[in-house]
Amino acid sequence: MSTEDAPIDQPLRGIKVIDLTRLLPGPLATMQLAAMGAEVVKVEDRQEGDPARFMGQVRNAVSQFFVAVNHDKRFLRLDLKNKVDRETFLAMIESTDVLVDSFRPGVMDKLDLSWAFLKQRNPKLIMCSMTGYGQDGPLAHMAGHDINYIGYAGMLEQSARSDGVPTLSNLPVADLLGGTQAAVQAILAAIIGVKLDGRGRYLDISMTDNVFAHNILPMVAVNNFGETTAPGYDLLTGGVPCYNVYQTRDGRFMAVGALEIKFWELLCETLERPDLKPKHWGYGQEPGGVEAQTIKAELDGIFAQRTMAEWTAMFADVDCCVTPILRTDEALSHPLFVQRKMARQETHPTEGLYWRIASGIKMCE
Repeated sequence: MSTEDAPIDQPLRGIKVIDLTRLLPGPLATMQLAAMGAEVVKVEDRQEGDPARFMGQVRNAVSQFFVAVNHDKRFLRLDLKNKVDRETFLAMIESTDVLVDSFRPGVMDKLDLSWAFLKQRNPKLIMCSMTGYGQDGPLAHMAGHDINYIGYAGMLEQSARSDGVPTLSNLPVADLLGGTQAAVQAILAAIIGVKLDGRGRYLDISMTDNVFAHNILPMVAVNNFGETTAPGYDLLTGGVPCYNVYQTRDGRFMAVGALEIKFWELLCETLERPDLKPKHWGYGQEPGGVEAQTIKAELDGIFAQRTMAEWTAMFADVDCCVTPILRTDEALSHPLFVQRKMARQETHPTEGLYWRIASGIKMCE
């Protein structure tokens, strides 16, 4: 199929990608490129390959973690220190548009596969290197994981319990926002750049840098007050009753996102508490202040009177941003994701039946 005949949702048809990455951020980035039509070849070493193959439970050959982030790729085993394999790799580079690696700085240089060398073989090549702390700087060669990156970037400090102890999300923000999405964004821009000026580019993607760049609201507080707001007391971290979580009678939770005054007033009407309408941050209520905490406690008592299902039914037709907090297994069967075809069951060649999640990007004519 020619690029002109490619489906509308595969604009990257004809783009060739070599994936040298492992674990989560890089493989998910290249999988997103594959979902948009790119031809992705995942190159692994000849020994164990990507460690993700064996992370967690393995039914037969590979883990569900590996399955989840490596759809729509071809797999190739090469030893880049081996002369024959190296020549195979370099021959691939000459017809490749994008090379993605997640090695520590200097590893590709030691393999004699530096950017300076590779761009001589292919001047239009885009090379994207994803690391924790970037290609230079005081921590460039340090090991790290998501918890370390968000800790340095000031994000983890804000995700804390009421006693100030940071809590860990099962959504690795640095890996996925700072790594995956930043890399995809940069790669797509570089592809356009090659089309416009014919020049390849080297992309230095630091997961910590990109989390830091997106840590907007704490930085707003620094600019306003000279320091960040204490965790749990800012506008989006639990400091106002209109944007909070409330436990229900059956031990589940509801998410209340009535940030705007119109939503808050509709919420108050639905709860039959019109007296609370003036008690909103839009009318001057201090986030984390005494009034905010008092109203939050009142809503705690109200939401504790009904089950999550009862509250969900009550707010189903009320447009004020009050929704249930679902488990992932429940989300799979929710009409929101079913009707938008965000998940489907498939049979993996070695692992059997599993849920495959769609990319989340819809492209139409």
